[in-house]
Amino acid sequence: MSAVGSRIEGVVGPVAHGGHCVLRQEDGPVVFVRHALPGERVVVEVTEGAEGDRFWRGDAVEVLEASPDRVEAPCAFAGPGLCGGCDLQHVALPAQRALKASVVREQMLRLAGLEVDVEVEAVPGDLDGLRWRTRQRYVDLGDGRRGMRQHRSHAVVEVDDCLIDGRGRVPEQELHTVRGVEFSVAPDGFWQVHPGAAEVLVASVLDGLEPRAGDRVLDLYAGVGLFARFLGEAVGRSGAVGLVEGERSAVAHARTNLATLPGRWEAVSGDVERVLARPRGDLLSGSVDLVVLDPPRQGARRTVVREIARRTPRRIAYVACDPAALARDTAYLREAGYSLASLRALDLFPMTHHVECVAIFHRD
Repeated sequence: MSAVGSRIEGVVGPVAHGGHCVLRQEDGPVVFVRHALPGERVVVEVTEGAEGDRFWRGDAVEVLEASPDRVEAPCAFAGPGLCGGCDLQHVALPAQRALKASVVREQMLRLAGLEVDVEVEAVPGDLDGLRWRTRQRYVDLGDGRRGMRQHRSHAVVEVDDCLIDGRGRVPEQELHTVRGVEFSVAPDGFWQVHPGAAEVLVASVLDGLEPRAGDRVLDLYAGVGLFARFLGEAVGRSGAVGLVEGERSAVAHARTNLATLPGRWEAVSGDVERVLARPRGDLLSGSVDLVVLDPPRQGARRTVVREIARRTPRRIAYVACDPAALARDTAYLREAGYSLASLRALDLFPMTHHVECVAIFHRD
């Protein structure tokens, strides 16, 4: 029998991966609750679940005892049954970052067996957590109207002003310029949506890897070559950079972006796992000094980690958009003889549960 629409009163527990808090019933499944904060007593309306399920999902539709970190959401379209884009607008910004840090810590402990001190850093470029998305997609409702989808639903909520939409706030010519270098990117190609993201990610990778003149570098899941470009400059004429990216269009743009590098470089289109297993070119085979990888949400996974370790880099920079994937791959890297040297967490997606991490690994 479906439990959807039923209501439960209780005190929610800690935040979990995915932006919800955990409510444990005395008699019934665990409920993953959105729009709540740890320690609050709330009334939860079940949005997904049935008798016999291991867990249900729900929204906190009434707050009986509020957390001191609760604030009024700045956006009128944020809340139960409304737009599903932002899940932390009811939380003060410092508390949002503390919640994200606790999720990263929990994932690293549970999946990688490491106790890690994490602080989620604010990144310049947003306005108190708003107006940061340089790309935004809406549902066209006709007659000039637009909308956003509800959480885990095809239902659409009409939205006249999305407060995280920052398009037009940053001049178009600045969006793809990093450290004075203008990057070629397809109109629909991937580029970080927070205006401060590219600079802080490049700085984190370069600081962590400490590239030297003459180093051989692998840039995996390389996109349009953001990291490869600056690593190539750092290793100079005597160095070399090999780049692998699955999207053909991105590789074409990467070749444009790397064209003026002083040293050797190679950009290959293909699945990272397959290319590493059967390298096509001198720069993708044999030992390397440094590796940077920025995999999709599911992570790099064991086979790719094994191929990286086989090339014996002295340092690896891992850029992660998902803490659970990062933690799983950290466990694989530890098995392969690498230790976590540092972990930097960046608030590139304010008002949402998402967080970007840059982890640096050293070979034991």
